[in-house]
Amino acid sequence: MKETATSCTVVAALIATIMFSALFTLPGGFDQYTGLPLFLHRSSFIAYIVSDAVSLFSSTSSMLMFLGMLTSRYREEDFLRSLPMKLIIGLSTLFFSMATMMMTFGVALMIFLKERFDWVSFPIMLLASVPVTLFALLQFPLLVDIFLSTYGPGIFDKPNKRGRFL
Repeated sequence: MKETATSCTVVAALIATIMFSALFTLPGGFDQYTGLPLFLHRSSFIAYIVSDAVSLFSSTSSMLMFLGMLTSRYREEDFLRSLPMKLIIGLSTLFFSMATMMMTFGVALMIFLKERFDWVSFPIMLLASVPVTLFALLQFPLLVDIFLSTYGPGIFDKPNKRGRFL
């Protein structure tokens, strides 16, 4: 659990760093006279800002959950509810931050390439979904196992041969 929390903290910190810097280096740049972003009135620019902010907030939440796991006292009671709940929330928000980070990437490319290469947006969006899908496929079994072991039936709640609980 500590190793998972450590590696996921590093990933969440990297995503938060990237999303923070992407928030201030906007596509298209700024107007030199007003200081406002050049693409401010485009709907795709609003999608870029919203997905960037959501990715930043969810990766920060994920980082805080994993840091909470690392600084836990590791008592017996913590392993029953607290640590699995933090791991479930941390993995879910990390997945959400990765998905919105890739969405930010796709929207930024769409802003850059819309005028010149309109057909490029769809294949790039498909390729951007590959890392998110891989992360989901690799981490989903762990998430299901933790959820079932924490909130599922315990070892004493198994039905007997007649279908009744012991």
